[in-house]
Amino acid sequence: MEKTRRRATGRPREFDADEALDRAMLVFWEHGYEGASLATLTGAMGISTASMYATFGNKEQLFRQALQRYDDGPSAYVVAALAAPTALDVARALLAGSISTTTGPDRPRGCLGVQGALATGEAGREIRTLLDDWRNSGHTRIHERFRRAVDEGDLPQGTDPELLARYVHTLQAGIAVQAAGGVSAGDLRKLADAALRTWPVA
Repeated sequence: MEKTRRRATGRPREFDADEALDRAMLVFWEHGYEGASLATLTGAMGISTASMYATFGNKEQLFRQALQRYDDGPSAYVVAALAAPTALDVARALLAGSISTTTGPDRPRGCLGVQGALATGEAGREIRTLLDDWRNSGHTRIHERFRRAVDEGDLPQGTDPELLARYVHTLQAGIAVQAAGGVSAGDLRKLADAALRTWPVA
């Protein structure tokens, strides 16, 4: 997105749509979908409600774009982690990335995808479904990577790659919740190290 000129409250207004979307992402990350009011969103984005609708659509559409922004930015470590040479390296990189993303000093604590719809009513049903699909997609990618590790002999024959992927993915979600509750990055790293001590070795 480039700088966008939109007519709001009867006069032209110019703003950087990329920057506005980044700010919206942070609001959703901090407050969740339902907790992020239009006033809070547009205030953080520095635009009017009319400009928001004209550029990004309604609140649900804005959230979808913010989640994609999160995938492409703070959560982009997942792609690199899945390319690590061994399954253990993958797990280490995923947990390290989760800790770094959820405890960064210049961003909200926790995970946008985990916290985004924890407390939504009926109006947020579509967002709950979106985030369920988002999390399931993450699990599927890890599962496929671990299944390849079994096929290549990196993980022992008899290892259940689906269960192992669920284990790592659950650890990631737990890290996000603990981080949102104020647990330090150092303590979370100790937790991750302890969780991987029993990793299956071929």
